[in-house]
Amino acid sequence: MPNSISPHLALGDAAARQLANATKTIPQLLGISPRWLVHLLPWVGVEAGIYRVNRVKDESRVLTACSQRDESDLPETFVDYDEHPREYLLSAVTTTVDVHTRVSDLYSSPHNQIEQQLRLAIETIKERQENELINNPEYGLINNIIPSQRVQPLTGAPTPDDLDELITKVWKKPSFFLAHPRTIAAFGREATRRGVPPATITIQGSPFLTWRGLPLVPSNKVEIKNGKSSILLLRTGESNQGVVGLYQPSLPGEQGMGLSVKFMGISRKAIASYLISLYCSLAVLTEDAIAVLENVEVEKYHDYKNDYR
Repeated sequence: MPNSISPHLALGDAAARQLANATKTIPQLLGISPRWLVHLLPWVGVEAGIYRVNRVKDESRVLTACSQRDESDLPETFVDYDEHPREYLLSAVTTTVDVHTRVSDLYSSPHNQIEQQLRLAIETIKERQENELINNPEYGLINNIIPSQRVQPLTGAPTPDDLDELITKVWKKPSFFLAHPRTIAAFGREATRRGVPPATITIQGSPFLTWRGLPLVPSNKVEIKNGKSSILLLRTGESNQGVVGLYQPSLPGEQGMGLSVKFMGISRKAIASYLISLYCSLAVLTEDAIAVLENVEVEKYHDYKNDYR
């Protein structure tokens, strides 16, 4: 009986693949973001995990004289300091990574299993760090804005007028806006509808929309709730009495700014453990270093065709 299966004239793909090596990537983690806030903040090393912000009680008390042409006495004055300044304590973001030694011994080519486990854990910790810098109830940006620095939108969606109002609140050398990418897109729609599309600049090789020359920096850690979010405006740096990030330098096992990785040993079950710790915080040096546009609608769209009829 003739063979019903047609013979191959050449080696097939399925069999050939048994002799081939696939090119493998390192593990890809969807949750990794650029973390622009961490990159753009000035960072200050903190001794003993404490950062004290000293402030003047009343600047208006300082008396001066101008253009005196007689021999009258000069005013006598002094600058008084707050006797109970605020102290910021560093916060720790930590986790433990466990890797079975059998896995790391047998399956570490071409990519080292321990290195990849640590890399992915560190990326996750750094994402949590940026979230805490924005939303932490004690030191986060959003929770350290006084009522007079909070602005409501004129119409719901973020408009150029709203961002101009923010600039009046942080007018002493503002650095950048911070908002969710969808909020930035909403502002772009409103500005374009008014005939003033935002200009674009490049920072560290990436394009950013701007308003009045200030970049709108994206962060998905600025939350959207019920279709509404916020836009923050920051002034940064100690010399500008602005916002600064805080970290602990010279840590044992230091792997980066405020980041430490320590080997904890191998258990009787042959599991190697590594402790990852990231020590950080954030300080707002003066109240006018930050302002926020609250309750911004991010889901408003326009029918541009009908708008221009």
